Order: sequence, then structure tokens, then C-alpha cells
Amino acid sequence: MELQEIKHNLTETRGQLLEILAGLSEDQLNKQEDSNSWRIGQVCQHLFKTEELYVVAIKKGLKGEEDSLLENKPVEFLLDRSKKWNAPDIAKPTNELMERQEIVEKLNLSRKKLLELLNTIEDPSILSRRYFTHPVFKEMLLIDWVKSLYLHEQRHMKQINEIIDSISD
Repeated sequence: MELQEIKHNLTETRGQLLEILAGLSEDQLNKQEDSNSWRIGQVCQHLFKTEELYVVAIKKGLKGEEDSLLENKPVEFLLDRSKKWNAPDIAKPTNELMERQEIVEKLNLSRKKLLELLNTIEDPSILSRRYFTHPVFKEMLLIDWVKSLYLHEQRHMKQINEIIDSISD
């Protein structure tokens, strides 16, 4: 998949997420289904934290000197919500209640940082030749890191819709 297509998917997915958030009240953003689940605001906090961590990881991977022999990972598995993953501690949300405006600003800032990084890459094919070790999925090509971001966001949009359904009853 070309970088331009991935950027398009990142933009489309983020637009859909922001639409969902725009339709929610502050109460819905911060209402918790049960003590073991995240609030919608926490899901969003996890998304912008993850994106910022990915920017750091991609930068580190770009500093690599030699080409990788790794194959692309089929990161589409991220869309399967029947498979549960535990977020690494560094990407877990806090219990802080956040207002929609702050959530949107932080989502916009993390995306801005990502796109700024991607737009500085002169030869996008380097993303398919360099890798960095992911805390959960191990060694991954940088292109798969970038691609997994919008899939990760789509996964969590499904989670957000599940939360909306459960708190609306």
C-alpha cells in the first residue's frame, strides 16, 4: 500500500472519529460502562498517546542504517475485536476526565505531528525498508506501523460505538 493511500485512510478514519465525538455530550464522553472498561474519553486519550508514541518509534526506525529483510505484517488483524489486547502501560489512559475540546485538540496535535513527520520523508520507500520493534507486535516495518495506526483507530471506533450503545440503554 502506498503512503498516499495510507495518509488518505488516516484522514478518512480521523474524520469519522471526530464526527462520532461531535455527536456526543460531555456526559457520554465521560460515562463509564463499568469499572473494568474505558470511558470514550479514555479511548481517545489512548489513541492520541499511541499516535505520539508511534511518531517517536518511526523517527527512531528511520535512523536505522541498514535495510530490513522483514516482510509486511498483515496488520488487518487489528480490526478483529474478538481478539483482546492489553495496551502497554505507556499507552494506557489516565482516569482524568477530559472535555471534548481538549480531546479533539490532542487528537489534532498528534495527527499533525504524524503528518509532519511523514511529509518530511523524501523517499517513502524507506518506510518499507526500515523497521522498529513494536512493544506488542515485535519487529515491524515502518510502513506497517503507519498503516496500523488507522486500523487501530478503526478498532477503537468500534469500541466507542459499543460503549455508546451500552450507556444509551
